[in-house]
Amino acid sequence: MPPRPPASSPSPSSSACPSPGSSSPVVRPFSSSAPSAFRDALVAALRGAGCVFAEDEAELILTAARTPHEAEAMTARRTAGLPLEHVVGWAEFHGLRIAVEPGVFVPRRRTEFLVDQALAAVPHASVVVDLCCGSGAVGAALAASLGPVELHAADIDATAVNCARRNLADFGGHTYVGDLFAALPGRLRGRIDILAANVPYVPSGEVPLLPAEARDHEPLTALDGGGDGLDVLRRVAAEAPYWLAPGGCLLVETSERQAPAAVEAFTRGGLTVRLAEEEELYAHVVVGARVR
Repeated sequence: MPPRPPASSPSPSSSACPSPGSSSPVVRPFSSSAPSAFRDALVAALRGAGCVFAEDEAELILTAARTPHEAEAMTARRTAGLPLEHVVGWAEFHGLRIAVEPGVFVPRRRTEFLVDQALAAVPHASVVVDLCCGSGAVGAALAASLGPVELHAADIDATAVNCARRNLADFGGHTYVGDLFAALPGRLRGRIDILAANVPYVPSGEVPLLPAEARDHEPLTALDGGGDGLDVLRRVAAEAPYWLAPGGCLLVETSERQAPAAVEAFTRGGLTVRLAEEEELYAHVVVGARVR
């Protein structure tokens, strides 16, 4: 499996996206008055640090900043290697602006494919769980598309759960800190229609090969999937049938190389399995349904 990269282009690509749960007054961005020479200086600094999309990133920083000093400070953090999403404080995901704090896993655009597969598999879901939720991006995207649902999200990382709580507030989401299903209330057993689990799947030996943005700034628990990358996936697949409602689906992202073993884990768990692929996004999602 190739190392799991961060977003390949600036994911905060639309400043018009609303911020879930935000009640802060609108502040006029510095970008509206930034001199062209100042803008060019930021682009040069970003390009010098190896940012491929330097012009786009400079524009996003200028849009997020309120003053020249703040724009310079944000650019300095970016050139020092901080992910762009952590610098500006949000990532675009499935048409939403998702708050992302330093130390929280940045949602990848290819994971939008998992959301689309879940919506297609269970279009009338009423109970949704975002397991290994990170920022809560998947849960927020599902709730935004489905309409009113009973939404739950859990992660072993308390910092991530605090971030998810902000992103899911507008959807009435419930958040929990804990290890996989142990974090969930028992009343959800046998009731979950969509169980989206964006588990870590980078083999332990390949974590040092990840881009520095991911390796140095995202939690190891969101990246390291054990020896072959499938330790957490196997645990989720084994226990999911007890939590799914009849006809409910478990969806997990994996890699092309790992897909056969992932499908086998779902099958051993008693789920009816299919593998969905999207070549352009290099996305592979295993979908397992509990037989009605």
